Amino acid sequence: MGQERRSASYHVDRDILDEQSLEDLAQRLDSGRKPHLTERLKHSLRCSVPWLKRSLVRCLPVLYWMPRYSIWDYGMGDLIAGITMGIVQMPQSMAYALLASLPPVFGLYTSLYPVLVYFFFGTSRHISVGTSAVLSIMVGSVTERLAPDHHFLMRNGTNVTLVVDEAARDSYRVTVAVATTVLGGIIQVVLGLVRFGFVATYLSEPLVRGYTSAAACHAAVAQLRYLVGLSSTRFVGPLSLVYTLGDVCSRLHQAHVPTLVVGLLSFLVIFSAKELNASLSKKLPVPIPVELLSVSLLSALICFLHSFNIRALLPPRVPQTSLFREVIGDAFAMAVVGYALAISLGKTFALKHGYKVDSNQELVALGISNTVGGFFHCYSISSSMSRSLVQVTAGGKTQIAGVISAFIVLIAILKLGPLFQELPKAVLSAIVLVNLKGMFKQYYDIVALWRSSRIDLVVWLATWLFTLLFQLDMGLAASIAFALLTVVFRTQHPQYSVLGQVPGTEIYMDMEKYKEVHGVPGVTIFRSSATVYFANADLYLEALMEKVGWHLFCKRKETDRQEDISGEEWDWAMRENGTVFVIPEVQNGHSSWEYLKGGDPDMGTLGSASELDGDTTTLTSSCDDTLSRDQERLSLGSLGKWTWDIHSIILDLSPANFIDTVAIKTMKTVSDHKEHERDEGRGLGKETTSVVEQLEQGDFFSDCISKGCLFATVHDAVLYCTGKHEALTMPPYDCVLVTKPTHTE
Repeated sequence: MGQERRSASYHVDRDILDEQSLEDLAQRLDSGRKPHLTERLKHSLRCSVPWLKRSLVRCLPVLYWMPRYSIWDYGMGDLIAGITMGIVQMPQSMAYALLASLPPVFGLYTSLYPVLVYFFFGTSRHISVGTSAVLSIMVGSVTERLAPDHHFLMRNGTNVTLVVDEAARDSYRVTVAVATTVLGGIIQVVLGLVRFGFVATYLSEPLVRGYTSAAACHAAVAQLRYLVGLSSTRFVGPLSLVYTLGDVCSRLHQAHVPTLVVGLLSFLVIFSAKELNASLSKKLPVPIPVELLSVSLLSALICFLHSFNIRALLPPRVPQTSLFREVIGDAFAMAVVGYALAISLGKTFALKHGYKVDSNQELVALGISNTVGGFFHCYSISSSMSRSLVQVTAGGKTQIAGVISAFIVLIAILKLGPLFQELPKAVLSAIVLVNLKGMFKQYYDIVALWRSSRIDLVVWLATWLFTLLFQLDMGLAASIAFALLTVVFRTQHPQYSVLGQVPGTEIYMDMEKYKEVHGVPGVTIFRSSATVYFANADLYLEALMEKVGWHLFCKRKETDRQEDISGEEWDWAMRENGTVFVIPEVQNGHSSWEYLKGGDPDMGTLGSASELDGDTTTLTSSCDDTLSRDQERLSLGSLGKWTWDIHSIILDLSPANFIDTVAIKTMKTVSDHKEHERDEGRGLGKETTSVVEQLEQGDFFSDCISKGCLFATVHDAVLYCTGKHEALTMPPYDCVLVTKPTHTE
C-alpha cells in the first residue's frame, strides 16, 4: 500500500506584479561597469599565501587527500585492489599493445609510468588509467598508416624473396606512437589550462556508448588475423573495417592451423574463467588470474627454449617532433576521446562515492601523464571500465591502488620483460576478444533507448554507423556533428501548447493533455517548450496562428492613409461567416475600410467598400491585392480570425534562457500595436534577469511596450487581462503578455 501524501495548503495575498514593480520590490542590483582586461589580468596575477596554497592543491590534488588518508580505513582495501588490478592489467596491457600494432612490452610501459604520474595530478580516486582498447585502436591506425609493412621490405639472405624487417618496422612504429602521444598530451594540457573541460558535455552517453561499441568491432576484426595466423595488411581510412574483414575471409584457406587451435583454446579457457569469476565474485577474495597464468606459462616455456640478454627498461627518449605535423589531427582526436572516456567514468564513480571530479584538472592530469609517458616509450592512455570495476569491487578507495598495480607491473617488466616480446600473438588476441565482452554488451542499449528515447537511439545508431564505416577519428567528428544537429532539430520543432488553469489554483497546464484543465474565458495562453531564436522564430509565429485558430484579416494600404486615421476611434463589424472587419468610425454616412475575403491568409485578398449602411453585408469590391506578409506590418490584430470571445493573448516564454535579435524582432511583431491598433490591454511578461537585460540591449522596450507589460507569472498576467477587460466598456481586442510562470507543463 502506497504511502499517503500529506496535504498542505498555502495562501498568498499580494498585488499583481509586473517587471517594473518586481524590480522595485526586489531592488535589482545594477551590474555596473565590467572591469577592463588589464584590471582582470592585474587581479589574476595577485599573489598571497592562501591563494598560493589553493593553487598548489588545485594543481596537485594528492596534497588534499593524502594527508587525510587513513591506513586503517583504506589501506587493506587499496592493497587488495592494487594486487588484483596488477594481475589483470599485465596481460591486458600486453594484449592491447597488439591493437596499437606495437610489441607487447610497450603495453606494460604504458601501464607503469602514466599511472604513477596520474597519482599526483588526477582528481578521480577510483578510475584505473593505462591502456585502453579504444585508444589502442586509434594509435594502431596511425602507426600502420605511417609505418606500413611494405615500407620495410628487405631481401632474404638465402634467396630473392622479400620479407618484412620487423625490428625496423616496430622501432619506427614506436617512434610514431610516442610522437602522437606527446603531442596529444600537450594538447590536453593546453585545453585544461584554458578551461576547455566543458567539451566533454558535447559527448553524450548514447554517443560515447555507440562509439565504443563500434570501436569494439574494429578491435575484434583487427585481431582476426592474429587469431588465424595470417600476415594480412591492416587497412586504414574509410571502410577499412570492410576491407580488412573481406581480406581475412578471402584468405581463410591460408590460415595456420596450429595458431588457430591455440587461439581458440585460449579464448575458451579465458572466457570460461571470466564467467566463473563473475559468478563467484562474492565468494572469491580475488578473481582467478587465468590471463596472467596463461602468459606466465608461455613465458616460462619461452625462457626454457631461448636465452635472452635484453634490457627490460628502456631509457627515456625525446620524441621525434618532425612527425607532429603528420599526426596532429590524430593527436587531437585521441586527446578528446581519451578525456571523454576518463571524465565520464570518473564522474560516475565520483557521484556514487560522494566527491567531486574537476574536469579541467582531469584534462591537465591526463595531458601530463601522456606527455611524461611519451618520453618513456608509452602510448596514449585513458581509463578502462573493466579494470576500474575490478578496482572498486576489490575494495579500492584511492589511487594508491593504482600505484600498487604499477609496482606489480614494474616487477613483471624487470623479471619477465624480454620474454614478453616473444609471446604468441594468438593468445594475446584471445585476451583482447574476451575483454571486449563488456563493450559488446552495450548493444543492449538499443532496446533500452527504443523504449525511453528514440532520438537518443538515433544518435547511438548514427554514431555506431559513422564509426564503423569511417575511421575512429572521422567517425567521432561526424558523430558529434550529427548529435548537435539533433539538438538544433529539437529546438527548431518544439512542442507548442495552449495552457489552461487547474481549477482552484494558480497553476496552468496544457489543455490537450489534461482533462480537468480549463481555459480562462477571453484569454489565450500560448507556450513553446523551447527558447525562441533565429532558427524557430518564424515557426513560432506560424504555430501561434495555428494554435489560436486565427486568420489574417486586416491591413492598411498606405502610410499617409494610416496617418489620417491614426487618431480615429475604431469600430467593429462581423459578418455571419465569422470574418471580422475593422473600420474607422463612420462620418457623414461614408467610410473607407479594408477586409480580408475568405479565411486563408495565403489566399485571402483585400477589398474595399465605400458605402456602409448599418449592418449591410453587401460589399463592393474595387480590386484584389495580394496580402503583404511583411512581418514588420503584422500585429496580433492582424494574426487572424478574431471573435468577441478572445480579448487577450498571453505569451509564456518561461523556457527562454536567451533571446537573439531575430526573436526580439518577432516579439515586436506580435506585441507592437501603437501604430496599428488600440492601446488597450497590452503587456509583455517576465523572463529571467539575463533575458530581460538582452531585451533592454535589443531596444525592445519603448513608450508603447514598457516593463510594466512584463509580468512575474502567468497568473499575474491572467488577473491583469481579466481585470482590464472588466474595467472597459468596450472589450479590448489585443492584450499580449509574456510571462515566467512558476508552474507550467
